[in-house]
Amino acid sequence: MTTFKMGRRALIATAVATLGFGTSAFADSHQVLDSIHFLVPGGAGGGWDGTARGTGEALTESGLIGAASYENMSGGGGGTAIAYLIENAESNYGTLMVNSTPLVIRGLTGEISQTYRDLTLVSGTIGDYAALVVGKDSPINSMEDFLAAYDADAAGTPIGGGSVPGGLDHVVAAMVMQAAGRDALDVNYIPYDAGGTAMAALLSGEIKALSTGLSEAIDLSEAGEIKIIGVTSPERVPASPESMTMMEQGIDTTFVNWRGFFAAPGLPAEDLAAYQDVIKKMYDTEEWEAVRARNGWVNIHNPGDDFRTFLDNQEQVIGDLMRQLGFL
Repeated sequence: MTTFKMGRRALIATAVATLGFGTSAFADSHQVLDSIHFLVPGGAGGGWDGTARGTGEALTESGLIGAASYENMSGGGGGTAIAYLIENAESNYGTLMVNSTPLVIRGLTGEISQTYRDLTLVSGTIGDYAALVVGKDSPINSMEDFLAAYDADAAGTPIGGGSVPGGLDHVVAAMVMQAAGRDALDVNYIPYDAGGTAMAALLSGEIKALSTGLSEAIDLSEAGEIKIIGVTSPERVPASPESMTMMEQGIDTTFVNWRGFFAAPGLPAEDLAAYQDVIKKMYDTEEWEAVRARNGWVNIHNPGDDFRTFLDNQEQVIGDLMRQLGFL
């Protein structure tokens, strides 16, 4: 079984850095920070965007921070935002950048020159299962149906994703197809810049199926716009109880994509401690539980050195798989 457990921006970031740390005279007694600026390395509607905004929602509504702001910075498979954070480090100490498994994958492939080792590791926060989904009008209703269509015409059954070839969505699709007994390298994978763009391509009929995060699919599934035909969880997820797992459809694979937060290199120790404290306290709030349950996320809290150990291990495991699949 395969298992993965000083332009306008600088001015904004400087203001956030100045205001972010310290206690407001009018803050509630449990407020930890005045504000956090969240940097999202991709477009709106994707998993990174949802994680940043969901975290900001929980932190502000619980009173742990006074305000949250968000900035989407697409480009370079996430590399544009990473480079920006590194090159403008001192003016971005009030910024948290969300990232996930693609940071490890793109470091392995060399698509981005910087890795998690070039950033300040704040904390891993959640896990999001992957899903394969189809449009509402598709004749495909299960993985059995999809595999039948794929076997009849692999090239004419493209799978899209919100990452580059060899990126997370591609790796997950290849992993599922390999576990289903197909040649993973035969998958016709169509890349898009972000999850939201990829979902739009599915809805318009450009692709037959989409490899995506479960949290990105739940709302559209409930609205009847798409059908979730397989989830990479070991058991059905309460947030989407009608969605079958890959395992129960005879495809012996599971996968969970971590998401977490990073800060600029050189972040002062007291600022890092404040970020880690506010994230730790977030888990005990009703507001976070509402966000987590709504998205079908799994709590994965591993701050600091534990986060680094986790990432080092994942780099080894994913690297081995990608070499096996011919991606490296």
